[in-house]
Amino acid sequence: MLYTPAFASLFAANLSLVASFAAFFLFPLFITDHGGSQRDIGIIMGCFALASALCRPWVSEMIDRFGRKRSYSLGCTIMTLMPLLHLFFSGPLTSFYLPLLLLRAVHGIGLAICFTAVFTFIVDLIPEGRLNEGIGMFGTSGLIGLAVGPMIAEPVLSNFGYNAYFLTAAGLAGFGLLVHLPLRDPHHGRQHADSPAVSFFALLKQRKLLVSACLALVFGFGLAATGNFIAPLAQDRQLELISLFYLSYSCAAVGIRFFSGRLADRIGEQQIIPWGFYLAAGGLIVVPFVGNDLLLGVCGFIFGIGHGLLFPAINSMAIRDEPYSVRGKVTGIFTGGIDSGSFVGALILGQLGDLFGYTVLFFCAATIVLSGRWIFSYRPDNSPA
Repeated sequence: MLYTPAFASLFAANLSLVASFAAFFLFPLFITDHGGSQRDIGIIMGCFALASALCRPWVSEMIDRFGRKRSYSLGCTIMTLMPLLHLFFSGPLTSFYLPLLLLRAVHGIGLAICFTAVFTFIVDLIPEGRLNEGIGMFGTSGLIGLAVGPMIAEPVLSNFGYNAYFLTAAGLAGFGLLVHLPLRDPHHGRQHADSPAVSFFALLKQRKLLVSACLALVFGFGLAATGNFIAPLAQDRQLELISLFYLSYSCAAVGIRFFSGRLADRIGEQQIIPWGFYLAAGGLIVVPFVGNDLLLGVCGFIFGIGHGLLFPAINSMAIRDEPYSVRGKVTGIFTGGIDSGSFVGALILGQLGDLFGYTVLFFCAATIVLSGRWIFSYRPDNSPA
């Protein structure tokens, strides 16, 4: 059975955690309001992704060794506390730059633990023949969270200021912590005599997982563009509804999951991935032409369809047929690839934005995302699934 009470509890917890994370899509406004530039946005937002990516080998090992539930509880606790510490920052950005970088790094580690633990946990609960459907439908929790976070945070920020904004982000993460606590990890302590311990980096050398990591990296590059630079672009062009991008993004990504998961389980995720890259790149290419709220929503819708196809398909390709004892590490390779792309993307795109403006920034992001179609051709099995 796929849709169990445990599935529902993890769904609710992940939705709330992602909403807390997505509230920080508006954090670049805090940076600019305190005197920061686009380069500062790239560095500060990129620090979050860098810490999340660098810690992934150890986080993955922790999840396989100490269990999915314990690891997820630790990650949720970090995600709840970190927004509260932002309350102590005031004055010009230069007066708290280094402490902010440290805080963002710890926040990124918390998210790494949460994402790796919860997606490993949910894969343990999904029947093998419904892997794409299960990952895809569970992933809608995150996509809904991506819309809910900015939708809640934007009016709070506009009407009550940054302190209320940070308290809201902490509250969302705190709900995720509470709702999953009654769960048990039924597989914790499970041993596989036929599956000797394999290190994170040894797994990464396998061709299938290396290609999966590279696909996740270029996908993460696109997420860096949408997560870090949509809000400043909308503000620069005096658009009123920044959250409309994320609402249409999430609606598209959620809607496509209702049939793409079962389709991918029938025809294979290898048939789905190329279309995901075409659509994600297409959404980014349109962004430089945005001049009104409606077109901003259209861009979010197109990119959202690409996201909705890519995330479960790449994840399923990576983890399919992998034993329980290494699933935490495999999930860490996939999610770590996304975070690495988010970090590199934030830095590169921030520099490009400062030097050449938003048009070059988003065209570059679209080109990198489209390169995923070429990388995909290097997967181990080139035959149709």
